[in-house]
Amino acid sequence: MHKINIRVIPRAKKNLVKQEPGRLKVYLTAPPQDGKANKLLIEVLAEHFQVKKKQMHIVRGDKSQDKVVEIT
Repeated sequence: MHKINIRVIPRAKKNLVKQEPGRLKVYLTAPPQDGKANKLLIEVLAEHFQVKKKQMHIVRGDKSQDKVVEIT
């Protein structure tokens, strides 16, 4: 299991993953409503790390821009 600190930027122009010191910054086109941004976050990260979506879990920060995601 690997945990990653993430800062999410919703309503961006395009989906993008950037490395920052100590965390990833993930830009998402989805708005932070009804879990749309969280769902897209899992999809974008799964593609970025080349793992299945079911291997990605939000551990902390469900309703926050700062999240901890676990890869199993």
